[in-house]
Amino acid sequence: MKIFTVVLSLVFVAMPTLAAQVLIVADEFPAMQELARQLKEQEGWESRIVKQTEMPTDLKTFRAVVVYIHGKLLPEPEKAMVNYTHEGGKLVALHHSISSGKRTNALWFEFLGVELPKGEVTQGGYQWTEGVTLDIVNLATNHFVTTHKVRYSASGQFVSPGTAARELPLFTLHDSEVYLNHKLAGERTLLLGLRYKDAKTGREWHQEHAGWIRRSGRGVIYYLMPGHSIRDFQEQAYSRIVINAIVHQPATP
Repeated sequence: MKIFTVVLSLVFVAMPTLAAQVLIVADEFPAMQELARQLKEQEGWESRIVKQTEMPTDLKTFRAVVVYIHGKLLPEPEKAMVNYTHEGGKLVALHHSISSGKRTNALWFEFLGVELPKGEVTQGGYQWTEGVTLDIVNLATNHFVTTHKVRYSASGQFVSPGTAARELPLFTLHDSEVYLNHKLAGERTLLLGLRYKDAKTGREWHQEHAGWIRRSGRGVIYYLMPGHSIRDFQEQAYSRIVINAIVHQPATP
């Protein structure tokens, strides 16, 4: 019995710890802990959550890097994530990865192909508003990211620029945050739109930048706008879309 116990103990000691397949770089953690839990539960993928000051020097070992940074994006992590993507990596940028605080970064907005114009929102200026209810609309009804295991709770009319209204699948987020007037430059695949009614003015906004995919070098960037708090990631449709972006295998360009 003693010999068996010793052998069994050695077996458990020798078992390697599963390496993380996904690196999550964050400065707010409950939402990312929820995402990591769901990714493990639904796909069996392990995640490692770190602050940007704790990023490993070599990102090539990760199948995807998720960035969820609300505050200042430091120059060295910025360069590391840009280089990782250019060299063939998959970067999943969430929510405030595009925010006014990133305007001063040397590489970030050009890398993402986005601009946040200044000025009045009614004249095309960027604006964020929190504590709102908004609909997230599926613009790519045949795409893996927006459809695989995703259950939409409703459908509704969505108007893209220059087109007639379409009836599209959607889900609703409550007590969330909306970003208006992202200006996109360069080719990309649009995945998600937003539909938001301003409670003060009564204006209803329909915009197409709530989710997209963009090539960069030999790699690919996924951007998904929702993610204001853990509550957004507890919405099944949205958490599944984020997971789909992480596990998606894009076609070779």
